Amino acid sequence: MFFDLDGTLADTVELILMSYRHTMRTHLGEAPSDERWLATLGTPLRIQLADFARSTAEAAAMLETYTTYQRGVHDEMVRPFPGAAEVLTALRARGSRVAVVTSKREEVARRTLDVCGLSEDIELVVSCDHVERPKPDPESVHYALSALGLDESPADVLFVGDSPFDLRAGRAAGTRTAAAPWGAFARQALQAERPDYFLEELSDVLEITPA
Repeated sequence: MFFDLDGTLADTVELILMSYRHTMRTHLGEAPSDERWLATLGTPLRIQLADFARSTAEAAAMLETYTTYQRGVHDEMVRPFPGAAEVLTALRARGSRVAVVTSKREEVARRTLDVCGLSEDIELVVSCDHVERPKPDPESVHYALSALGLDESPADVLFVGDSPFDLRAGRAAGTRTAAAPWGAFARQALQAERPDYFLEELSDVLEITPA
């Protein structure tokens, strides 16, 4: 079982938006609409920021501003979605291999998991630090499959994510996909990706996967 992190296991949207607004106001004087930022949520931060920066130097400065600000407020603003810890524990009790496949940097991803109390049941974290081509490219999913010895049977793996980028990456890697509509993306955007399953809550994955 593979999970995205932001918007799937961890409720981090307000943290992300606050960090975005602060960064844009610092460098551009004002923040473009939240919708513009959220449209690319699920891709690496450096790629998101490059769309707003007027030069590579400004993009690097924006990245520093964003990460510094986020680091200062992170722990008080992130929390797990309801049932996340219980679902992960139940999956591991069944013998499932559980990985997080995220576009976050590994340092931040692991901090989020720790703060949310989810680290213990995560066997593997694949971040944007591990790949050259992040989601929606399937490289990160292939990486997780290989690391866990599951690359011969990707269809036995379910990849749960809240963004179109998650669903595209999972499908391209040959896994089954499940849409999590409690994240930042509208239901219609997820339906357009034609996931194998559409969840209503995290515990639904326990009905999909065999006991």
